[in-house]
Amino acid sequence: AEQQAREFADQEGGVYISPYNHRDVIAAAGTIGLEIVEAMPEFDVAVVPLGGGGLASGMGLAIKAAAPKATIVGVEVEASSPFTLSLEAGRITRITPRPSIADGLVGNLEPGSMTFQLVKQVVDYVVTVSEDELTRAMKGLATEERLIVEGAGAAAVAAIMAGKASGPGQQVVAMVTGANVDLPKWLYTIS
Repeated sequence: AEQQAREFADQEGGVYISPYNHRDVIAAAGTIGLEIVEAMPEFDVAVVPLGGGGLASGMGLAIKAAAPKATIVGVEVEASSPFTLSLEAGRITRITPRPSIADGLVGNLEPGSMTFQLVKQVVDYVVTVSEDELTRAMKGLATEERLIVEGAGAAAVAAIMAGKASGPGQQVVAMVTGANVDLPKWLYTIS
């Protein structure tokens, strides 16, 4: 879809704005970090889903400025972990993504993406979650919080439930980011 959008913008003389690799998108995500710090000035860990890195970059920049002791944890899915591999390699590395119920987190980073360096700077570490962990988080959010959440939106909660993003007694903020899922697909996923 991204490739087609770029081609369309080129053909029609339009402007392509990346949903994650654009200064304004990253700055907008930063306002979420500022709202979190305003609502909860004391916390230990912020857990953020990590797809293209725009949300984690913006939130991380804002939180590190306003609450520098907070730890930022990025969460990728095992089916698509470009940041995990790229951070290990020290450069953006192309992956072969597999299907995931967290389709909003699946894909490669744009070559030269500014989010790679930003995530490297502000995210303290990156963890991955499995499809089963995502499913458990989606079920848990529905039963405990009465929230219908898409797979990508449940990634932070999945990491916390799996014990990958925080320790006992820590004050944790989990970014639950979306409910863009068809009800029949959601019911099938959690059944």
